[in-house]
Amino acid sequence: MGTGAVNHRRADTRRNHELIVAAAAESLSSSGEVSYNAIAKRAGVGVGTVYRHFPAPQDLILAVYEREVRHLVEVVPSLLESHRPEEAFRVWTTDHLAHYMMTKRGLANALSAATAARGELPKSAHQAMVGSLATLLAANAEVGAVRADLDPETVLRGLGGLLFLDQHGPWRAQTEKLIDLLWRGMSTCPPREDDAE
Repeated sequence: MGTGAVNHRRADTRRNHELIVAAAAESLSSSGEVSYNAIAKRAGVGVGTVYRHFPAPQDLILAVYEREVRHLVEVVPSLLESHRPEEAFRVWTTDHLAHYMMTKRGLANALSAATAARGELPKSAHQAMVGSLATLLAANAEVGAVRADLDPETVLRGLGGLLFLDQHGPWRAQTEKLIDLLWRGMSTCPPREDDAE
């Protein structure tokens, strides 16, 4: 077998892996269930392919979780390149973190079962998320928009309220209200007179 054939097979394997995880993410966020048949159909692959990549449902559930976190982390540099720091923070929170939180809520039961079988969620995922938030806060502190002494872990806990969003409700407006509330506590600017009344 030539090198080209090997590389093609590896590319197919990577593509199938991503298709399966993406299909599982959609399935889990909407139903909270892992059906290999349904996931295979959604991904356009055979059910045997799903089992080869993920022999146990826990493996697939954790892969979905790590994929969601990875996407959340990887978007930060491009947001800071294309937006002012405050706007980057708001877009990240509204368009990315809120979506992740709503997906995680749909994954809650599956994640609970997976961690019961395999132990705690990977700490690297949480650390990566805290690191991304730290990057956004540092960019805002550099321009004087927020205090420099903010603890990213504490801010992330404050944003934990996004877990209670209903994807079928006015989640975007609710997210913006939460951001406004937190921003007042993080900001270096004193409140406006009309806010104090």
